[in-house]
Amino acid sequence: MRTRNRMGRPIRALAAAAALALVVAGCGTESGDTTPSADDTADAGFTPPDLPMATELGDFEGQVSLLAWPGYVEDGSTDPTVDWVTPFEEATGCEVSVKTFGTSDEAIQLMKSGEYDVVSASGDASLRLIAAGDVEPVNTDLVPNYADIWPFLKDRAWNSVNGQMYGIPHGYGANLLMYNTEVVDPAPTSWGAVFDPDSPYAGKVTAYDSPIYIADAALYLMKTQPDLGIQDPYALDETQLAAAVELLKTQGTIIGEYWSDYTVQLSSFKSGDSVIGTSWQIIANLAQGEKTPVEVVLPEEGSTGWSDTWMVSSKTENRNCAYAWMDHIASPEANAAATEWFGEAPSSSAACEVASEGHCEAFNAGDEAFAEELYYWNTPIEQCLDGRTDVTCTTYADWQQAWTEIKG
Repeated sequence: MRTRNRMGRPIRALAAAAALALVVAGCGTESGDTTPSADDTADAGFTPPDLPMATELGDFEGQVSLLAWPGYVEDGSTDPTVDWVTPFEEATGCEVSVKTFGTSDEAIQLMKSGEYDVVSASGDASLRLIAAGDVEPVNTDLVPNYADIWPFLKDRAWNSVNGQMYGIPHGYGANLLMYNTEVVDPAPTSWGAVFDPDSPYAGKVTAYDSPIYIADAALYLMKTQPDLGIQDPYALDETQLAAAVELLKTQGTIIGEYWSDYTVQLSSFKSGDSVIGTSWQIIANLAQGEKTPVEVVLPEEGSTGWSDTWMVSSKTENRNCAYAWMDHIASPEANAAATEWFGEAPSSSAACEVASEGHCEAFNAGDEAFAEELYYWNTPIEQCLDGRTDVTCTTYADWQQAWTEIKG
């Protein structure tokens, strides 16, 4: 496993539902052969609701409501030079409103309201959204820029079922280990730095506040305790989950703060309350921009990560603008700007051609072999994602219960 440091120059900082009738003017739908039927047993381990899929697009409705990770929808208000929303609004007349979320669980709950047209879903949310009928199949023929997206991001376990795409890939990246360079010495190379109960940084270690963080512990155990037989950090039987829970309970004795709001972690590292822990590139970017002495590393065990997908609400009344947004954010200019700002790999070589010099190299963009070294967020289900059929794996509900137990 290659250890990857942050590039030298600063990167610019910052369950089933009934089929719904599609009534948007000019937007046709179908529920035919290209939409999974109720008779299919999905390769994801469940049968998705038989929801109709758009077959053609019509006039723009004039607005679109986006539910997104922080940094995915920028209109120049954060930084006047960072704006891929205004060009979209000017080209389509679709006025953008956006609400950000801090965790996938929060996004799941917000999408149930039906108030949002499009969501940027990570793999630990996407299958749940599909199974609940909160998002609909996406007709990629209606998204011209989809053709340029790297093939290894398409038809994956977290964005498709039975070969049917449920969204448009956005960008991908790793959960990284961030540390204060003036405090943490030597520089860490392993996730063991945040799992060592005798850590000299006890009380100043931070971890991501979500049940999906259990996968980070599972990955560390997969690499350091092979006798447990973990092959996929999202496919844990009861014994394997118990081992991960025990490791996280032990880690809890040195944790100073669990974070889900990236601004909270940013503030914590700036104040010195946190000096080492799981983080994202965008947080490192922002921290360095504020002169906080931090660096990030991809540890030797590898990492969990994300491959995010823009998905359309099954309840949307602005489907034409929703499809227009998905095509826009997959365009070379917008995708390069968004992924560079956030700190992740773009979804196409075309985006790399217009990105800032060195950006795609820093994130190994387009390197399929490197991408396969990451363990992208996925939704734990009873059918073991590692292919085992002799045991039943634990589900995300089990992980939620375990996370409550871990945090006490």
